Amino acid sequence: MIDAIIASALTLSVPLVLAALGGAIHRRAGVVNIGLEAHMLTGALFGAVVSGATGNWALGALAGLFAGAVTGGLMSLLITRLKGNEIIVGLGFNIVVFGVIGYVLRAGFGVSGTLQIEGLERLPRLDIPGVADVPVLGALISGKDPLFWLCIVLVPVLAWLLKNSRWGVRLRATGASETASSSLGLRTLDIRDGAGIIAGALAALGGVALSLGTVGLFNENMTAGRGYVALAAFYFGRSRPLPTALACVLFGFFDALQIRLQTVGGFSADIISTLPYIAVVVVLALTGIREYSRSARKLS
Repeated sequence: MIDAIIASALTLSVPLVLAALGGAIHRRAGVVNIGLEAHMLTGALFGAVVSGATGNWALGALAGLFAGAVTGGLMSLLITRLKGNEIIVGLGFNIVVFGVIGYVLRAGFGVSGTLQIEGLERLPRLDIPGVADVPVLGALISGKDPLFWLCIVLVPVLAWLLKNSRWGVRLRATGASETASSSLGLRTLDIRDGAGIIAGALAALGGVALSLGTVGLFNENMTAGRGYVALAAFYFGRSRPLPTALACVLFGFFDALQIRLQTVGGFSADIISTLPYIAVVVVLALTGIREYSRSARKLS
């Protein structure tokens, strides 16, 4: 049972990690991305449709990534160029994308809610010989798809880039003070738009992980608030890649646990299904307490 929960938790963490890393990059540039949910759903749809049309999961993933980059860029332009409020724009973008996708499903595919695509190729599972049957270790690293391993690579790479590269320094400078960065000659709006494109692309890959990895179909409600959970994760991790990813794994664990408890029975399904979101509220409360304590120590 422990191995099953660990394996499920890591699988369920992948969409969160990808979306949260994208949101963390955008936050480092000075923009809180509330539209992660929309980018995830867009990526999930395009990934599923292209995978079904071509019979190739890699082309589906690339299509989802590109679609997310486009939506991320569009949303960023509304914030940076048209000076829209980032919270209002993000929430409005989510609503518009949900409405457009619902219309496309009904008008273009003749379905409502769930789209099952013939010929859809799911993400392959990579079994490691000699490891798959080892307790705990097998659940940790065997039977995982390429996007899981992408997350493993992305976390240290992004941590290094944000700290040591010219791009990372300019990104952090823009987020710290747009006025000061502009006075130094940095093109802050372009930097923020670039961060928005990356955020949209990574969040869309998180959606691809859902449609091509976790479930193998598309549903207009399949993200189920995961974009907001990802937002909570990078807030808890203070937009640092490793703490952000660990927060996603924690939320993934509670998601896997509630699924397991529902299959066991003896618990109210309505109550158990709220477990991951209760975990989010608790983590945010602890984060607020931590920030308050840190501020109090600075003032004393």
